[in-house]
Amino acid sequence: MKSFITLLLLVLPLMCSKENKEIDNSETLFYDSEIISDVKASSVNGIVSTRQEVYPQKTIKESFLRFETQDLDKTYSLIHKTIQENKGFVQEDRSNKSYNTITRHLTIRIPSNNFKIVLDSISKQVSYFDTKRISSKDVTEEFIDLEARLKAKQTLEKRYLELLSKAKNVKEILEIERELSMIREEIEAKQGRLKYLENKVSLSTLDIEFYKRTSEMGVTVSYGNKMWNAIKSGFNGLSIFFIGILHIWPFILLLIITVFWFRRWLKKKK
Repeated sequence: MKSFITLLLLVLPLMCSKENKEIDNSETLFYDSEIISDVKASSVNGIVSTRQEVYPQKTIKESFLRFETQDLDKTYSLIHKTIQENKGFVQEDRSNKSYNTITRHLTIRIPSNNFKIVLDSISKQVSYFDTKRISSKDVTEEFIDLEARLKAKQTLEKRYLELLSKAKNVKEILEIERELSMIREEIEAKQGRLKYLENKVSLSTLDIEFYKRTSEMGVTVSYGNKMWNAIKSGFNGLSIFFIGILHIWPFILLLIITVFWFRRWLKKKK
């Protein structure tokens, strides 16, 4: 009995320390959860935020459609109406006629937000497409790169302008102005590229080619007509021949006189 009491006295402190440790751990976890919740709340309220700014996606959308129609004018009117309703415009309009086909080609610029609406509207009016091609090119990375390089060049330009104002002699002025000229060319090139991409992104391009087959075939010529055409052609050729002779009559006259004199000389010699 005495040994049991002694064992209990030894084990009891260990059990108490373990219990206290579990309580401490739970309290620590409780406080950690409070800290985490406070950080999340601060992040929501805008006090703490580690999320980077999201750059808007820049996409160039293009499409090419080719189909047959029975009425060119009606098809054009329907397409033009759809374009106007969606704030687009016809950039180019050209027509051509081949052996038995009349074709009309339209290059349309449409706001990118309305690109799919216009495409779907035109597709509903066509039963079958000879060609239907749609492409989408993401140029977001190029935009970011160009804008970053442009800002760097503009900052460099400001520094050179500051140096120019502090230049002490003509040599320094000329060197700084030469560098400024090169920097300005690079800035304008990047601004031009950004402007071009912005135009392509904001206004999508839609090429539409529609055509109509005609009943025109090669003209069949009868045998009698062919003979008459041959006679007329021969008469025209004879007329051209005589007209040609009239143009060279002095040479012909000279040739006749020469032959006559030569024959007379031969007779005298004999």
